[in-house]
Amino acid sequence: MGTYDALLVLSFGGPEGPDDVLPFLENVVRGRGVPRERLLAVAEHYQGFGGVSPINQQNRALVEALRPVAGVPVYWGNRNWHPFGEDTVRQMRADGIGKAAVFATSAFAGYSSCRQYYEDIERISVEGGPELVKIRHFGDHPGFVAAMADHTRAALERLGRDDARLVFTAHSVPVSMAETAGPSGGLYEAQLRRSAELVNRALGRTGPWDLVWQSRSGPPQVPWLEPDVCDFLRKTDARSVVLVPIGFVSDHMEVVYDLDTEARQVAEDLGLPMERAATAGTHPRFVRMVRELMDEPEPVPCPLTCCPSPRRHA
Repeated sequence: MGTYDALLVLSFGGPEGPDDVLPFLENVVRGRGVPRERLLAVAEHYQGFGGVSPINQQNRALVEALRPVAGVPVYWGNRNWHPFGEDTVRQMRADGIGKAAVFATSAFAGYSSCRQYYEDIERISVEGGPELVKIRHFGDHPGFVAAMADHTRAALERLGRDDARLVFTAHSVPVSMAETAGPSGGLYEAQLRRSAELVNRALGRTGPWDLVWQSRSGPPQVPWLEPDVCDFLRKTDARSVVLVPIGFVSDHMEVVYDLDTEARQVAEDLGLPMERAATAGTHPRFVRMVRELMDEPEPVPCPLTCCPSPRRHA
């Protein structure tokens, strides 16, 4: 069983005001050659919400929910915005933390969702600081499944249609990345399908469901996982749908913009009744899951060949 002096919640980060938006986005895409006009277009999404991403506040709420159950001090750091992970780890060193479990706010395999967090851990580690141990993937953990099933059930009740089609969504990635995500390839999509099926079963449903993708970016000539959620809604023969953001553990800008804004507008234009299930957030079973993961045997790190960095395109 893992023995830790602390828990570090390691996340993506997000802006908390209009002046933060462009510096945050520049951090996200640093070294990737993303055109300035693309950054400005994405910045408009954030500015439509006052320049504030919901992710930081949701992480604060998660940290507070974890404090009574973690059994150790709980810290929080981000990859792309304050509080930066490196600053948090320096504070942990000052506090005398020797070894910490790292809960990355992403449930699945993949470069951005897993491998990059290993890179973050290496980058933010400091001499004399705590040993940082990343917790395993958890998309099939009963706590995650129970939280998502409860939130999906609530969405079905709001919609008032028990027979609504369940449409699970996750962040699209380039096909080349998806095919190499895992020692045997395809682990990202396979894990998502496994989680979706477990949520469907937990709801007592036996009918079909769909897995679709959102938040595509990058050059149009590079193939990404499809179908896009909006394209799916335009073509579906379902009479009502519940979107289930299975690929996210908290509300990101991708959730509140791509689903609550763009996809909802498409559904309204089509006259298609739609509800969106909440992300796992601070559901009590999800919070307990983190403690249970800390109590598991220390995970074996993924091999360096797992979920390689994407090939960059001009």
